[in-house]
Amino acid sequence: MEQYFDRHGHKFRESIAQDYGPVVKLDGFLGSQRLYIFDPKAMHNILIKYGDVFEETDSFLRINTHFFGPGLLSTAGDQHRRQRKILNPVFSANHMRHMLPIFYRVAYKLRSAIASKLQGGPQEVDMMSWVGRAALELIGQGGLGHSFDPLVSDVKDPFGAAMKYLFPSLQDVIIWQQLIPYVDFLGSPRFRRWVLEMLPSRAVRQMISSVDIMTGRAIDIFETKKAALEKGDGDISQHAGEGKDIISILMRANREVAEADRLPEDEVIAQLVTLVFAATDTTSSTLTLILQLLAEHPGVQDKLREELVNAFQAGELSYDELMQLPYLDAVVRETLRLCVVLFYARTNREDVVLPLSQPIQGVNGQMMNEIVVPKGTITFVGVLGANTNKAKWGEDALEWKPERWLSPLPTAVTEAPTPGVFANLGFKFSEMEMKVVLSVLLPTFTFGPTEKPIIWNFAPVAFPSIGRDSLKSEMPLSVGLV
Repeated sequence: MEQYFDRHGHKFRESIAQDYGPVVKLDGFLGSQRLYIFDPKAMHNILIKYGDVFEETDSFLRINTHFFGPGLLSTAGDQHRRQRKILNPVFSANHMRHMLPIFYRVAYKLRSAIASKLQGGPQEVDMMSWVGRAALELIGQGGLGHSFDPLVSDVKDPFGAAMKYLFPSLQDVIIWQQLIPYVDFLGSPRFRRWVLEMLPSRAVRQMISSVDIMTGRAIDIFETKKAALEKGDGDISQHAGEGKDIISILMRANREVAEADRLPEDEVIAQLVTLVFAATDTTSSTLTLILQLLAEHPGVQDKLREELVNAFQAGELSYDELMQLPYLDAVVRETLRLCVVLFYARTNREDVVLPLSQPIQGVNGQMMNEIVVPKGTITFVGVLGANTNKAKWGEDALEWKPERWLSPLPTAVTEAPTPGVFANLGFKFSEMEMKVVLSVLLPTFTFGPTEKPIIWNFAPVAFPSIGRDSLKSEMPLSVGLV
């Protein structure tokens, strides 16, 4: 497992999928067994058919509770389903359409901020920093009705800085990750915090500081929003987001549902923190990777720029027009296919027999059409393995080729799509975020690589750094004006 979780273990994780087949047994901590599965039928059963049986692992839920509170990433069972029930309508395409003008305004600010640095010619720009700041402001205005960052200077918002350092710090203390969930069983909350503060790890203390900043700001935003809602729509429409933001819609909907379905305040606050994380770290990492890949593939960059320039000749595109741009969609989807910024682990609450789409050979030489997964087994859902399976995608499965999405996909892909890749709750929000930023930046700027070595680090959210030893999240690119 140490190899699997190593932040530089990309080759090992890739070899599991490429060399060992769709079901692999791994040695876990203290002699326990883990499964890595990317058989499409088994994945469907894990994530959909037996979704109530295969839940997030206890350690995942407990760690996320420490970070985000009792939100969508920290709950399971009936509590999780109750939260999803009230959140699902909030992320409808209709609500995305209302937020599009807000997204354009933030993207224009980002464009102006970058352009101001290029008056003397092309410059090296840390695009991870700028994209992360823009992502925070996009979820701030579109998600929370709150402005975090005007994007006019090099001064970063403390909330964004806390979020940025949270998961690189967590990856640096992988040993302590195994202990943090068990702190919940020790005495009072004050005592549990003292135990964490006493751990001999600077990274743990950095995590505690980040959580304090995030939680404090979330409570302030919630109380402000609550007071504005009590004054009526006229007051809340004066805030950033104009009352069309996700949290405003959620809080209004939460007042109208039956008492049994209503979320308590601590869960609403937890959704606030969870939304910021999901729409900032994961989206900014993916968007930064897109910019890096475009810098390394100038032909793709030029083709995408041409599509965007032609499409925007008559002005801003509507939500539907933006979503339907074929090459922009191909670039985003191809990056998401290869860039799994999150990893999925599940544990089953009871014994389960998982059917397989094709027979596999066991270690005893016998062929199996199904496998028995004993209760309590931790299973890694191999989304990356499924997305790079040469039997499904062809011999070029490991290559980044947006053009593959412009033609009909292989039958093996369309008949057995990877569950959940483009269907998670916030995907439409994240997709619009990435497409708006790309549509505004590409017609104005060119992006090229620098000579600095960029390494992508495996973590709860993957992040780029300069060289193998750095834990600083950054992506220097050579940026010029078109």
